[in-house]
Amino acid sequence: MGRVQEGGEDLMFQPSALAYTYDGSFEGLLCCVFESYVWRETPLAIHAEGGEQGLLLEAKWIGTDKDKAERVLKSIPLRISPEAEELVRMGFWTCEPDKEMLLLRFLYLGFQHGRKVMNMLADDTVNALMKAVQQLRREGHLYTGFVRFSVYGQVMAAVIEPQGYILPVIQKHFCDRFQGESFMIYDQTHGMALVHEPGREAILPLSGWTPPEPDEAEEAYRRLWTGFYHAIGIKERRNDRLRSSLMPRRYWKHMVEMNGSNGVPAHKGSAPGHLHDPPGTPSLELTILKLQPASDD
Repeated sequence: MGRVQEGGEDLMFQPSALAYTYDGSFEGLLCCVFESYVWRETPLAIHAEGGEQGLLLEAKWIGTDKDKAERVLKSIPLRISPEAEELVRMGFWTCEPDKEMLLLRFLYLGFQHGRKVMNMLADDTVNALMKAVQQLRREGHLYTGFVRFSVYGQVMAAVIEPQGYILPVIQKHFCDRFQGESFMIYDQTHGMALVHEPGREAILPLSGWTPPEPDEAEEAYRRLWTGFYHAIGIKERRNDRLRSSLMPRRYWKHMVEMNGSNGVPAHKGSAPGHLHDPPGTPSLELTILKLQPASDD
């Protein structure tokens, strides 16, 4: 049940046998928060459009209104704290089940207690949200070391399959590190890509992209990297259990030194050096071109 303060008086929101449905965007979720306050009701569930709906509840569609979302977003740093705004944003990027309801309950608490909510670690809602964001940050940190780029033409590209939506978390690290390069990090899990070229960057929707076939130079560099990886290992000190703890196996699929093919995955299709994508999917160059400003003509 949600509790808020209005004019110094506590008000209790009554649970409603409703499931809010929204478009899956961060702005859409903020509109769910807005509607909850407008109608003085606490839904029993909040689902993204197209997501699974486990409970047999009456569905209530919450449309996305940028003005309403902006009002809620601006109120968070003012009535709670700037740190709370960052926590809510990052909480939305996590893979926490029922994260929408978790964030709604956190905002109920935040608007009631203000800045103090950030230190209410004994509260189940605050504790769960903090842990979820901590896990997101940890996954992002691991990917700063586990991303493996390959060179295709004039562009570097990498594929990742994170559990959380970490592209905004790792964006600054890679864009600062490779300021003079054109690169793309494709998040296969969420169908998004971080695209960078000197002077500009963006996170864009991209689905179904498959890496092109590596050319001879790329294959040679993969063999060199894989050879170096094995050469510096000390056989007598090998500890597979520790390695799996520090480098979980779910990351190995896109790491050339760990994929079991001597760093050169088997590809079928076009000749070496030719950018080849499945029909209907954009090439790397086309993705980079999306960052170009529109012509004035």
